[in-house]
Amino acid sequence: MEIDKHFALSHYYDRHFETEAVKVLPGEYYATQGEEMVVTVLGSCVAVCLRDRSSGIGGLNHFLLPEDRSADASPLTESARYGVYAMELLVNHLLKLGAQRKRLEAKVFGGGRVIKDFSFANVGERNVRFVMQHLRDEGIPVAAQDVLNTYPRKVHFFPRTGRVMLKKINSLHNNTLIERESRYLKQVEYKPEVGEVDLF
Repeated sequence: MEIDKHFALSHYYDRHFETEAVKVLPGEYYATQGEEMVVTVLGSCVAVCLRDRSSGIGGLNHFLLPEDRSADASPLTESARYGVYAMELLVNHLLKLGAQRKRLEAKVFGGGRVIKDFSFANVGERNVRFVMQHLRDEGIPVAAQDVLNTYPRKVHFFPRTGRVMLKKINSLHNNTLIERESRYLKQVEYKPEVGEVDLF
């Protein structure tokens, strides 16, 4: 199978969980039939953990904005930093691995308001609104969610079992984290094809 350029390739061994793991960065996704743990860290961004309830084929995406609002945007902008395309990439890859659409279920995380007094402060709400409506439209049930509020989250997803372990980062003293997300949100709102940035 040809791998999409947005497919996460950051594999490592997680000593705490004693398992192979994959880190999904903003604008990336990952899908697997295997036993790996899939990990991401979210601020205003949203991640959808999607899995076939029967086969355990599953994956996760991480997107920044619901849609591309640039003047020359196509209906399906080819960037996984946008929710519409990120969802299509993940679903299509899962189906290629053997998942069945009728057996898919979702768990949704993120959309925190981590940037105070910022012009895009509602980006988290926009992301959550978009993804919930998209999942309803696609007939995919939401089995769990932890969205909005004011804190970042670290998500550990085990596709084979569907288990999610969520760490809420309640103390946000790292100004670099906020500055990076602010900078990146400005870039993707005004320059949709600017290169990748690791928010966390």
